Amino acid sequence: MQISAALVKELRERTGAGMMECKKALVEAGGDVESAIEVMRKSGIAKASKKAGRTAAEGRVVIKLAGDGRTAAMVEVNCETDFVAKGDDFGAFAEQVAARLLAERVSDVDALANLPYEAGSDKAIDLVRRELVARIGENIAVRRFTVLDVGSDGRIGAYLHGTRIGVVVGLKGGDEDLAKDIAMHIAASRPVAVDSNGVAPELLAKEKEIYVAQAAESGKPAEIIEKMVEGRLRKFLAEVTLVGQPFVKDPDVSVEKVLKNAGAQVTGFERYEVGEGIEKETTDFAQEVMSQVHGN
Repeated sequence: MQISAALVKELRERTGAGMMECKKALVEAGGDVESAIEVMRKSGIAKASKKAGRTAAEGRVVIKLAGDGRTAAMVEVNCETDFVAKGDDFGAFAEQVAARLLAERVSDVDALANLPYEAGSDKAIDLVRRELVARIGENIAVRRFTVLDVGSDGRIGAYLHGTRIGVVVGLKGGDEDLAKDIAMHIAASRPVAVDSNGVAPELLAKEKEIYVAQAAESGKPAEIIEKMVEGRLRKFLAEVTLVGQPFVKDPDVSVEKVLKNAGAQVTGFERYEVGEGIEKETTDFAQEVMSQVHGN
């Protein structure tokens, strides 16, 4: 049947899909726009399922703060390429996911995926995600999130370095400027915990094992080796804990000293960097182009 250019234009405006995909859906739906949208949604879900196994190590981090400044939601949403990560559609999706997280404060990624994309809507976040996958042509995943609530006696510092690194930190005492400075410090210096009590025992055990092996090669007596290992562990803890690190804005003093001078205490923090811990695939460019040509 003949499909008018006006119908194709209307469907493109409503779905954001390509011209040929719109025309194909309209033909299948007998020229009915609403039926064509349903055809495209079903097709999109199938396409999204096919792309779900592809590595998504790019993306963006989004932070949303409650109006009272006592709660923050931070989410990492991933895609396959930096080009898509910078796009308006992907950005709008990530922003909305973070906003819904702040509003509902669910406990895990699956629960977040099942939230309505907009309050009161029957369309879940995951359905919108799959439709976006079909439209953009890349795997998209809501990877992780955190919700930080500091209560009535705390404050939150939040910092975004572009869209790739995000930090939220909770403080008792101090002021907004200090909270922001500590968040920026965490973004730059990558501490793994607030203090030594928060460092994972397995990480300490692994470092100690390395230091013992290194010190043993010195041939020194056991009691000397023990002191060498203790000294190296103290240095390690100073490097990886927030309070032990030199403050980025004044390296002559530690973060612990800065906090003490301000009568402040860090109650917790989270730092996200896009793609950290994801093993990126290496692909043959020519093969990838041919795959796109054949619609895989």
